[in-house]
Amino acid sequence: DIPSLCKSTPTHSLSPFCSLISKLNDASVSDVPPVTCIVSDGAMSFTLKAAEKFGVPEVLFWTTSACGLLCYLQYRHLVERGYTPLKDMSYVTNGYLDTKTDWVPGMKDIKLRDFPSFIRTTDPNDVMLNFIQTETAALPRASALILNTFDALEQDVLDAISAIQPCTYTVGPLHLMMNQIQDHRLKSMSSNLWKEEFSCIDWLDTKEPNSVVYVNFGSITVMTAKQLTEFAWGLANSKKPFLWIVRPDMVVGDSAMLPAEFVTDTKNRGMLASWCPQEEVLKHPAIGGFLTHNGWNSTLESISRGVPVICWPFFAEQQTNCRYSCVEWGIGMEIDNDVKRDEVEVLVRELMDGEKGKEMRRNALEWKKKAEEAASSVGGSSRVNLDKLVDDVLLAKY
Repeated sequence: DIPSLCKSTPTHSLSPFCSLISKLNDASVSDVPPVTCIVSDGAMSFTLKAAEKFGVPEVLFWTTSACGLLCYLQYRHLVERGYTPLKDMSYVTNGYLDTKTDWVPGMKDIKLRDFPSFIRTTDPNDVMLNFIQTETAALPRASALILNTFDALEQDVLDAISAIQPCTYTVGPLHLMMNQIQDHRLKSMSSNLWKEEFSCIDWLDTKEPNSVVYVNFGSITVMTAKQLTEFAWGLANSKKPFLWIVRPDMVVGDSAMLPAEFVTDTKNRGMLASWCPQEEVLKHPAIGGFLTHNGWNSTLESISRGVPVICWPFFAEQQTNCRYSCVEWGIGMEIDNDVKRDEVEVLVRELMDGEKGKEMRRNALEWKKKAEEAASSVGGSSRVNLDKLVDDVLLAKY
């Protein structure tokens, strides 16, 4: 329940957080050095009060894309200009969301549908609509901002964000940066909510290069049983090999049960798993495309591996990531929220065999090269930014 979490965190977290810092700073009970800086999630701005109390620098790490953050920074303006809350929920489907905005710095002709989904409410007291405004308003108070992106990917957006928080550091793609670390103690760190099934890698080893469609809607996305069925038959009718991650809790109010006929029809060319080591999958030579929810980690990982995408955004800034994947970066095609099997089939075939798919793959490979350059230990922009962040901000007291 994300809204409940966002409502309770700023209310109940500051006091125990300050108590923790006090204990860490008390040499009589702590055997670690005192706290000299705080790095917190961008959506936990209550930590700024702790940083001010203890006189240490505070860095906010927004784990979204830069374009997603810039859109969140516009929420206050969207409310002031009357774009949201919506007059009624018919505005979600009547074409209103196709309204273009021409006043967002760094974003040309972005539509309302491209803003993070929390504006799609009729309630002026909506938890997420107001939480986002509160958290983004705190950004200028931070000592610095960290973003998991790289300069070449979102430069115009980053310029606009830097006008709000001048000390903005791009340090991504972080998974490429992590791969350079030789300390094997860190290799066991994981943020997965599900157990990974490594057998899918063995299965991919049996497939031809660029032949497999990888399907994964992330750890939170849910859908109706009808949508699941439409995706299933679209994949089956495309006749393409696929690796599909189907979480047990992916269907709203039910278990994720696929039609028996689908399982029989695709048993020789499809593999189903409940979770997988995604970075390993995306860099596998058999993967030719990615049907994704456009979460930022998934989007950045696909960019870093040169894999084109079909986008089915679910919520939050996934809509923004979808727009940038399709329009700005040229690596994606969007599928309608009201998913139909015929559309799935057509887009999968285009992704794997069509001229549009070939163009997207070329673009994705160009972005892969730029991502690797940014993360390079020799003069890479993100590596340079990380060193500057440590020297100029995190170690500022020294």
